[in-house]
Amino acid sequence: MLLTRRDFTRLGALGIAAQLTPALRAQVGRKQTGYAVIGLGRIAEHFMAGVRNSTNSRITALVSGHRDKAERIADQYGIPHSAIYNYENFEAIGHNPEVDAVYVALPNSMHAEYTIRAAKAGKHVLCEKPMSTSVADAEAMIAACQAARVQLMIAYRCHYEPTNLRAVQLIRQGALGQVQAIESAFGFNIGAGEWRLNKKLAGGGPLFDVGIYSLNACRYLTGEEPAQIAAFASTIDHDGRFSEVEENVSWTMRFPSGIVASCNTTYGAPMEGFFRVHGSNGWLEVGSAFVYQGPHLRAEFGATKLDEPNPARDPSHFQAEAEHFSRCVQNGTPNTSPGEEGLRDMRYIAEIYRSAGIPL
Repeated sequence: MLLTRRDFTRLGALGIAAQLTPALRAQVGRKQTGYAVIGLGRIAEHFMAGVRNSTNSRITALVSGHRDKAERIADQYGIPHSAIYNYENFEAIGHNPEVDAVYVALPNSMHAEYTIRAAKAGKHVLCEKPMSTSVADAEAMIAACQAARVQLMIAYRCHYEPTNLRAVQLIRQGALGQVQAIESAFGFNIGAGEWRLNKKLAGGGPLFDVGIYSLNACRYLTGEEPAQIAAFASTIDHDGRFSEVEENVSWTMRFPSGIVASCNTTYGAPMEGFFRVHGSNGWLEVGSAFVYQGPHLRAEFGATKLDEPNPARDPSHFQAEAEHFSRCVQNGTPNTSPGEEGLRDMRYIAEIYRSAGIPL
């Protein structure tokens, strides 16, 4: 596990421990980290269920523009109604000692604002991916958390999911020999009226939403950063859904070792989230790699054949990431998907869009 942790931590996490505040150090030894959930949409429901299954985390506050919905959820989780906040009085969480961290589950364009406001309120931040809708916002989020001396973690669930970690372990151990190529894809047929089709809220199309899983996976599978990117985009269905964002993006990345990765994402068709890695000694693939349950690893290398379905079910991904961040907050240790990790993906997304001729 130490090897995998080093792989995921990367250079951006270095030095966080040296910036610990007295408030953070005081949490060492605490049994549970209290989270304020900002935004009560679908993904927040998964996160809250994961926290409820954890041993070191709990939901202690809610932030929503819909008081009735917030009260209903508060009753389910035993949260006092006095710990329900709206977007106008959000800063009041700074006076709530039961809130150690926030979970930002808002539309993409709101991630930066509420990460920065939470940091200024003295709270650690677990922010959903994509980190932001621009490189500048991602940089501002990191700067705000550094200035406040609080931790920032981007909710890359797959960094904490056992099947993805197993794939990384096999590659690092050299089971596949020299990796030559990777293929990955993720997409779905989006319904009309989704906020993800609003460029102002989403930042862009499927690359921001689900394509980022393939982008990030190629980076943690190789342990390298892409040296060159080429991309194409298209819109095939002219049915009114894609007036603001593209429907399809395809891109290729060449890594310094020579590994070439080919990725696709779409809002126009069901596309299983998967990756397949080809090496000189064999191959490895994970189906359902990025969804909430059912990842399945298969591999053949040398005389070895693997067939390893993962029976874990939703919300196990969310439980794992919450428990990891809570341990980091309690013990004053760096998390393995810090803001710098999200910033790298934002820079690559911007490069993919430039290559495809899509204005950001």
